[in-house]
Amino acid sequence: MVETATGLVLRTRPLTETSLIVHWLTPSLGRLATVAKGAHRPKSPFRGKLDLFYLADFSFTRSRRSDLHVLGEVNLVGTHAPLRQDLGALQQAAYAAALIEQTTETETPLPEIYELMHGFLDALIQRPAQPRMVMAFELKLLHVLGLEPDLEGGSLGDGARSIAVALVAEDWKTIALLKATVGQAAELRRFLHGFLVFHLGKLPANRAAALRAGG
Repeated sequence: MVETATGLVLRTRPLTETSLIVHWLTPSLGRLATVAKGAHRPKSPFRGKLDLFYLADFSFTRSRRSDLHVLGEVNLVGTHAPLRQDLGALQQAAYAAALIEQTTETETPLPEIYELMHGFLDALIQRPAQPRMVMAFELKLLHVLGLEPDLEGGSLGDGARSIAVALVAEDWKTIALLKATVGQAAELRRFLHGFLVFHLGKLPANRAAALRAGG
């Protein structure tokens, strides 16, 4: 049976010389993987429609033998094109995608995480990369996962704590305007690193690059 979904492309990798595996993040179906058969052929209907952080409506046929399904039609909705002109923003988007893949199960509905990632990508293309955006994404994701740190009873100083509370509560436009001292930002960065390692065991290798972007 053919199913349909709207999703963001989190990751792609070659399967064969002509076919591509596409990892999607969708609100109703969560993360799922599809194979785009013949995607690299010159006349493929997929050409120009499957790249990192593209947003698309797509159809697929479920595999009965694995979690790799067969991609059908793809109707491109948006490309987040400015990410290709800002290496820092692209690094931050890639880290967010890796963190989502590490902290979620496949094919489980993830509406809040989908909206979080969608909003994060939209925010990244509207202004230069800023390290606070990464920390905001981490805190908001922890909140959705039910792992939000106890900011009031934690070890953060008053200034860093106030920034952290705002990063969780405010929208992306407001977050981009927040002011923090170098010391407060460094304190919050160390706090989150320790918290994430404690709860997740490890962090995606590209976190350091994402936090350097725009700093």
